[in-house]
Order: sequence, then C-alpha cells, then structure tokens
Amino acid sequence: MNNPVHPRDALFEGEQPFPIIPTCEHFAGSEKLITKALELQASLGPIFDISCDCEDGAPAGREREHAEMITGILSSDANQYQMAGVRIHDYTHAHWKDDVDIVVPTIGDLVAYITIPKPTSVTQVEEMIAYIKSVARRNGIQRDIPIHVLIETHGALRDAAAMAAIDWVQLLDFGLMDFVSGHHGAIPACAMRSPGQFEHALLARAKSDMVAAALANGCVPSHNVTLDLKNPYNTYQDAYRARNEFGFLRMWSIHPSQIEPIVDAMKPDYTEVKDAADILLAAQAANWGPIQYQGELHDRATYRYYWELLQKAQITNVGLPDAAHSAFFAT
Repeated sequence: MNNPVHPRDALFEGEQPFPIIPTCEHFAGSEKLITKALELQASLGPIFDISCDCEDGAPAGREREHAEMITGILSSDANQYQMAGVRIHDYTHAHWKDDVDIVVPTIGDLVAYITIPKPTSVTQVEEMIAYIKSVARRNGIQRDIPIHVLIETHGALRDAAAMAAIDWVQLLDFGLMDFVSGHHGAIPACAMRSPGQFEHALLARAKSDMVAAALANGCVPSHNVTLDLKNPYNTYQDAYRARNEFGFLRMWSIHPSQIEPIVDAMKPDYTEVKDAADILLAAQAANWGPIQYQGELHDRATYRYYWELLQKAQITNVGLPDAAHSAFFAT
C-alpha cells in the first residue's frame, strides 16, 4: 500500500488522544536521590518518570535554594530523557508561586510535568494553573505544560472530575496517607497498606471515584505508594491490584527497588500485544476499514484500544513484533 496512514492520524481526527506516559513515577527529594534516580533512569531506559520534590523535600527556610537545585540538575546532561517532573508546594504555602517563578522560566520547555499537591477545591487548582500559564507566557514557553493533581483531601475527591477537566491537567494522583489521616480515625492505620487499602469501603469508593473521574476526562489515574520498602513482590501485588481491579494506569515509587515491579505489574500482556500488532497492521493495510481477525470483526473502536495498548507496550519495554515496530514506531 502506498503512503500507509499512521494510527495517530487515522484514529483520532479532531480528538485529543489519551496521554500515553510511563506507568511508574519515582519520587526523589534530595540532590543525592534525584541524581541517583536519573542515573537509574539512564541505566534502565525511559520506562519511568522522576518526580523531583519541592514540597516535602525542601528544608524549611531553604525552599528557593532547593527549587534552584532541582532546576539546575534538570537543566544538565544528567536529565538524559527529559522525563522528570517537579512537585511544587501546596496552595496554602507561601512559596508555591516562587516555585513556579523558578521552575517555569528555567525548565518550562523540558519539565515533564508540574504536580500540585493537597488542593481542597477546584478553584485552588484553577488559580494555580492560571498562574503557571501566565508565567509560561511571560517567558515565551509555547508548550502546554502537563499538570498532575494530587487527590488527597475530601474536597479534592469531591471536585476530582472538575479538576480533571481543566486545560493542561494530564493526571490525577491518589494520596493515600493524607486521605486516611483526613478521616480522623474512621479509617484504621492498617488501611494504609494492603489488603486494607483496597478493601476498606471508604478507600475502595474513593479510588474508584477518582479513577472514573480521571478517565472520563481523558486523564491518567495514578495510584499511591506501597509503604513496604523491603519486599518488591508486595509492590508488584499492589500495582497489579491497582491496575486490574481499580483501573489505575500508573503508580508511585518511593524506593528504587519498587520501579521495576510496578512496571512489570502494569505492562500489557505479550499475547495481547501480538494480537494488537496483527490487528493494526491488517487495519492499516485495509486503510482503517473494518477487518476480520481470527473470526472476529474489528473496526475503529477496537483499533483505538489496540493502538493505545501498543503505545503502552512500547513505553514499558514489552518487545514489539518487528513489523509493528517498523510500521508504527520507527523514527
């Protein structure tokens, strides 16, 4: 076939495609941990993002120096893949605008995302994003900077859908520990870990509601951390349950040993990847009209599903069939 049409052009005309981003975001607060995370990213490849923390990571009274340290590292050659975001201070903290004033002019063109923590209402998120946009415009930043919003308060959960609908918002993060603490003992401490975090009715409701709000507005839902730092299999199990029982498409890591278990638990199954490749190659050959595959009818509705699946396989290092890689991902 001459000039085959790529799926990104054939399947999403006039629509904003769903964000395809790594399934793991690794948090690092200090200069030492950020540097080590970037070294690990260079070693493992671009299979996870790094969230550099200006909030909890910044020593009190040294917020400016901390933010400048982060922008310095992310401006350097150490940031090989430009897959690092920055979490700024929350709306109630006096330094959140200063964080934006430091981060956006310096690395606004390469920061992977900016994370807004602890909002209690959609109006706070709107104000913070409006300020980020204004700083970006004043400094000639042309791109839309992806915004991630932490859902860890009652107000944020109530307004989750409205937050997800705001321009530039790419992802909603669930913050388990702060959310549990906000229930004043109604949720026991044991629910900060498994199995309680998935089985307590209030948490199951909150996670389901947040995931639904994110997906309905074209945003990625991201799951909270696993507190167990010593047993990677517990991290794998948490990520697997988050993905397959609740629909989360991403998860936080707080220790390097958690990164690969999260990626492994959330990556697509190779059998489905192989089917996706075969279906999309046949669809492309048919100029994206309906086809039959193994006795089943497929059309643009299923093509969109399988195209997103292939992109997730690519970003999680699942090996793609050579023909599909050449057709869809070769540069």
